[in-house]
Amino acid sequence: MPRRTPAAVVFDLGNVLIDWDPYPAIAAGVGPDEARRFLAAEDFDFMAWNLVQDAGGRWADAEDAVRRSHPHWAEHALAYRAHFTESLLGEVPGTADVVRDLHAAGVPLLGLTNWSDELYPHAPERFEVLALLDDVVVSGTEKVAKPDARVFEIVAERSGIPLDRLAFVDDKQANVDAAAALGMDAILFTDARSLRDELHARGLSV
Repeated sequence: MPRRTPAAVVFDLGNVLIDWDPYPAIAAGVGPDEARRFLAAEDFDFMAWNLVQDAGGRWADAEDAVRRSHPHWAEHALAYRAHFTESLLGEVPGTADVVRDLHAAGVPLLGLTNWSDELYPHAPERFEVLALLDDVVVSGTEKVAKPDARVFEIVAERSGIPLDRLAFVDDKQANVDAAAALGMDAILFTDARSLRDELHARGLSV
């Protein structure tokens, strides 16, 4: 049975539209071996630390905290922000074309990204496809990050489209599950070809 056609599509950005990897940024500051050691460290969780800034924390505060709590990792942690643009590797193959096709078909398009508001401006500067999105909700600006229900509600409020009329695309299962629990038509992103199939099954021209 065909799925209900959504009124708009909401895209996660990192590793859905934009290929993001913290390793090259950290390696640019401390070298590849030290970057690998840092990201695999048992006494420091980089992704959890980064998420604090995605939820509105300030980078200066985060870096000061590392200097106090993990001084042996301070140089590594500081390298990430200092060389942040190195973490943006390019467009995820094919997804930008999906966005362009949906835009050409007149489908409203939104972004919902876990991203520090201090670092997000690098994205629209480098990736022209983001200009095709009608709005982007940046977690760092809103001070709440996925999978918190509130950030999904902000998308609905700002777009004027109910959650149950929004399709949501994300590469993390926890975020997809959170969106589905709120009534969104949630799609786990694996690759652009599969995404096209999912959107086509919902009656969208892609």
